[in-house]
Amino acid sequence: MSFNDLFDSGKHKKNLGHFASIVTLAAADGAISENELALLKRLARKLDVDSSEFEEILETPKRYPINPPNNKFERLERIYDLFKIIYADNQMDELEEKLVRKYAIGLGFSSEIAISLIEKSKQLFGGKIIYEDYESIINRK
Repeated sequence: MSFNDLFDSGKHKKNLGHFASIVTLAAADGAISENELALLKRLARKLDVDSSEFEEILETPKRYPINPPNNKFERLERIYDLFKIIYADNQMDELEEKLVRKYAIGLGFSSEIAISLIEKSKQLFGGKIIYEDYESIINRK
């Protein structure tokens, strides 16, 4: 086995753990909706999760541990993916917020940063962004 095969295998395991966390969040409110399932399928393709892995993770998502990326940008992208699945039904409930907070901390964000990140993400994804933030995002190059 080559070094690249070992690297790809480790990356794939991280992607499986990330996808399993997303599935756990999608199922947090009881059942996975059609919108959530469609988003899960898109994210599975993005994360190179094949159909048999997809089905296995849907059945037992807690079997896969969180494997945090080494850099802040990849961790932030994972939080973004989670918010996309949470807001697939246009709302975030208490359990989903609790789970995403745990996941953010599991990814390596401090409690304080995780709370701030979640609050800002709720504003953005929930459509409750203040004008100054909107302007900053729109004018960003």
